[in-house]
Amino acid sequence: MSKKVVVLAEAREGALRNVSFEAISAAKKISDGGEVVAALFGQDVSGLANSLFEYGADRVVLVEHPHLNFYTADGYSQALLAVVDQEKPEAIVLGHTALGKDLSPKVASRLQTGLISDVTSIEGEGDDAQFIRPIYSGKAFEKVEAASEPLFVTVRPNNIEPLEAEAGKTGTVDTLSVDITNLRTVVENVIRKATDGVDLSEAKVIVSGGRGVKSEEGFAPLKELANLLGGAVGASRGACDAEYCDYSLQIGQTGKVVTPDLYIAVGISGAIQHLAGMSNSKIIVAINKDPEANIFKVADYGIVGDLFEVMPLLIEEVKALKASV
Repeated sequence: MSKKVVVLAEAREGALRNVSFEAISAAKKISDGGEVVAALFGQDVSGLANSLFEYGADRVVLVEHPHLNFYTADGYSQALLAVVDQEKPEAIVLGHTALGKDLSPKVASRLQTGLISDVTSIEGEGDDAQFIRPIYSGKAFEKVEAASEPLFVTVRPNNIEPLEAEAGKTGTVDTLSVDITNLRTVVENVIRKATDGVDLSEAKVIVSGGRGVKSEEGFAPLKELANLLGGAVGASRGACDAEYCDYSLQIGQTGKVVTPDLYIAVGISGAIQHLAGMSNSKIIVAINKDPEANIFKVADYGIVGDLFEVMPLLIEEVKALKASV
């Protein structure tokens, strides 16, 4: 049976996050031919609606309010509940991002429905859909079926392929007025410590450093390689604790969980907490001088050597390859 599905589109600094398009793709499978409605929150964000249509949304519900410029659980939950109350969907899909992880349990609780979080793939469609999600820090996977309505799902970034964009596709944009009140927190501004560049949680390539880089300056070649590959820089908990970089770069059980196409681990031993955040990457390359380092157990390719000798060679090789293209 076809279903109506509401997708919460995430925007940051005036642009939609790629996970929004991945969530629409997941919603298409869940809807089984039904309507996919994208909810878009913020102020002066109506111009983003066309991209949602191009990537598969059938309709967009726009909720504009000054208190939705920045995310707060109170503000976004009021807006999303208002959309759900108007649309009466059979399913709701969010990205398993910092926003989605914070918002989804709050809204699911208010709706008195179950939550299937951190979904990495979907088998089947509609009522037959089964949701695959990692458990035990990624050591195993489970298949979950919905037992309540509305079905509530969060999808892990970089796992579900977006639909192929249809340039020029348009649709209907409905405006919903929501009175955002009784906020316990109002965000006036956000100061980011993270470096400019590719969003770490959505990066296709990540070059990550551990204690082996030895200093803040030791991250310089990692940043150079990441820029050459169009990727982002990450770090282990050890590197962050040693103050080689900011905690916003931390990958692992207590940091960000990432699944890039290519993960290059430089000077990272491979503690289980770090592996929990990156072991599902499609291709893992490890560079470490210790041949017994745990990171080699999950790596597809390993280089045993001094990173300060290996990295310059790797950077020069990438430069040469790019120059020849």
